Amino acid sequence: MNTNASRTVPAVPLRGGAVFPGGVTTISIGRKRSLKAAQAAYDHNSDILILVQFDPEIENPKTEDLAPVGILATVRDLMRAPQEGVQMLVELKRRVRLTGVVKELPYLVTRYVEMGEASDGRPTKLMAHSIALLEEYAHMLGEVNRQVLANLRAKPTAGRLADYMAGLLNMPLDLEIELLKKVDGEDRLTHVVRYLEQELEIAEIRTQIQSDARDSAEKAQRDYLLREQMKVIRKELGDDSETVLDEMRRKILDAEMPEQVQKRALKETERLERQGEQSADSAIIRTYLEWLIELPWSKLSEDNLDVDHVRTVLDEDHYGLLDVKDRIVEYVAVRKLAGSNMRGAIINLNGPPGVGKTSIAQSVARAMGREMARISLGGVRDEAEIRGHRRTYIGALPGRILRALRDVQTRNPVIVLDEIDKVGSDWRGDPSSALLEVLDPQQNSEFTDHYLELPFDLSQVIFITTSNEISTIPAPLLDRMETITMTGYIEDEKVQIAQQYLLPKQLRDHGVADYDIEFEEAALRKLIRHYTYEAGVRQFERQIGTMVRKVAVRIARGEPDPFVITPNDVEEHLGMERFQYGLAEEESEVGVVTGLAVVGPSSDTLSIEVRLSEGSGKLSLTGSLGDVMKESAHTALTYARANARQYHINPHLFDRVNIHIHVPAGAQPKDGPSAGIALTTAIISAFTNRPVRRDIAMTGEVTLRGKVLPIGGLKAKTIAALRAGISTAIFPKGNARDIPELPDQVRADLKLVPVAHVDDVLEMALLEPIGKPFGWELLQKENDSFGIIPDKPANPGRPVRA
Repeated sequence: MNTNASRTVPAVPLRGGAVFPGGVTTISIGRKRSLKAAQAAYDHNSDILILVQFDPEIENPKTEDLAPVGILATVRDLMRAPQEGVQMLVELKRRVRLTGVVKELPYLVTRYVEMGEASDGRPTKLMAHSIALLEEYAHMLGEVNRQVLANLRAKPTAGRLADYMAGLLNMPLDLEIELLKKVDGEDRLTHVVRYLEQELEIAEIRTQIQSDARDSAEKAQRDYLLREQMKVIRKELGDDSETVLDEMRRKILDAEMPEQVQKRALKETERLERQGEQSADSAIIRTYLEWLIELPWSKLSEDNLDVDHVRTVLDEDHYGLLDVKDRIVEYVAVRKLAGSNMRGAIINLNGPPGVGKTSIAQSVARAMGREMARISLGGVRDEAEIRGHRRTYIGALPGRILRALRDVQTRNPVIVLDEIDKVGSDWRGDPSSALLEVLDPQQNSEFTDHYLELPFDLSQVIFITTSNEISTIPAPLLDRMETITMTGYIEDEKVQIAQQYLLPKQLRDHGVADYDIEFEEAALRKLIRHYTYEAGVRQFERQIGTMVRKVAVRIARGEPDPFVITPNDVEEHLGMERFQYGLAEEESEVGVVTGLAVVGPSSDTLSIEVRLSEGSGKLSLTGSLGDVMKESAHTALTYARANARQYHINPHLFDRVNIHIHVPAGAQPKDGPSAGIALTTAIISAFTNRPVRRDIAMTGEVTLRGKVLPIGGLKAKTIAALRAGISTAIFPKGNARDIPELPDQVRADLKLVPVAHVDDVLEMALLEPIGKPFGWELLQKENDSFGIIPDKPANPGRPVRA
């Protein structure tokens, strides 16, 4: 046969599959062109070329759309089926190579050349292995056909066997095309064997999965039947005890859940019953149901709405704190009148450590007869701590809010959210954002925890949050809370707290309450002034405890009471004094002013010194001053220079002297604008040689126009002034509204002078000059007329007040 001679025959392209030589098969024909080609080949008793197209979506394929190798076949019959269309029965002969399309209409006519066959031997082992694989594969699929197996064994060569097996298997199209192109029979059979091995591995895995699933289903069915049989047996024996699921259903109905929650709980119970106890999800569902049952959906503590009783309890536990006590009494009064329509209060107590923020919350709960739960938020960074974890996580739990309610078993407790200003945030979320819903009276009636995924009513809870610094609380969260500021205690308040609360508590805690032990008031004041430095009383209580333990040692040695603790005993047992507080200056001096400042947790007086020396106008600032305080010093100097003639200062002098401003206690950082009027007064005092009154202390921010602006911490500063022996405190007129909130002792013993301008400060604080103004001799040497500047103002429209 001349393999190089080309011939033309009708062609039928196949979509989605290929055929292989060596057998008779039927091909479904759907396209009109293919039907005409089959009919022409059948009518003329000629051959037909069976081709494979790469893309089954192409309706009229070109040469490049067809596989380069096809099967030359003879049409034996054309059959028409009612549902399957036209079926073409063909005898598949041999492979030929497609060389091109001759014409496309009315049907596809192609040209081909013979390929020739490579050597096709009979590798016995390979053929036997391939037949064994196919037989095993057929057994796995349950499609064993003995006739097919007999035909396999009858194939004489590897190529014939490979073509027959490829026709039986459902191979990928690209692999079928690859087998069509190969002329080496042994190579074709090797590819078929590889495919069969892969399919066997997949079939084994699929069979194993089906077997495991069947075993699991059978076990679940067996367990269910056994449980049902056990129910019947218990019933026949008269054993009416509840099953676990029956007990759970009863508890769900007894929990008085809202309708939505009860419906969800019963649905989960049914799901648990279907799953069975051995299911992986049964433990998760059971834990979820237990949480639903244990939460206090409808349990409420009965409030004690006796206003006088509430106030009495609060006074028994805490001294002072009138703002907090008044707010709680107001809440109780409104609750008494409004009934259950009154929502819970949301209060933020802000103040330094040790002033009683957390303990007052305990007193509120005791006074109203409510349970109390405390949740520490310091360092919390995970939103799930508030809202809980979703049930998909291993070990998931509700958030701290619902856990606290579960512990107290009531839905109207007092919940203390401690250190709310120290909540952090990172990639796990922002807990402060989750708290927005908890602390919003308009939203917390339907608080939804991620674990429960059901609304819980928090509207009857009294939330009391505590903080040391408001500036670190996000603004939206702060806006939802009513903030009450708790400032530090004055010395007299600490003495009263010690005598009424701390000392009796320490005596009880150390087992010496039955002995006659007395602390002199002077000893308590020595402890406050020289052994503690705080706004609250936490360190103070520790020092009292130390002294009580010293007495306990004496009692244990057999010494008889009474025991009186004096200031000398304090120094003997606690050692040298650890802290010093500011005192008024011993005498009135030039350039020395007593300021008032809040230093760390407490407040104190602050000496400000100004000294002048010959130089070139340089300003030096020392004493660990912060940027804001340095700016205040520059502002004070600029004001003094701009208004020099008004205060009888030669303006030229500012360029001929160096100015040094120093604030003692250099190891203590100092900052803030409230020393403005003190700096201004000290500078003008140094230039005019007028002493500053030693019995006056001052605080206030100053502007370039000499206005005195309001400051913060007036209560703490006036307390420090009174303690230092100051008789007059000067402060901004804008802070006059704070005077009613000052302690009674401060208002009685301290003269409070509000001022609006620096001139008012100077008029009160400066005494008469004690000599010639500074720099008089210096200016005389330079022939600069100094002397007394005429009493003529620099601004004719403004009167001089010097």
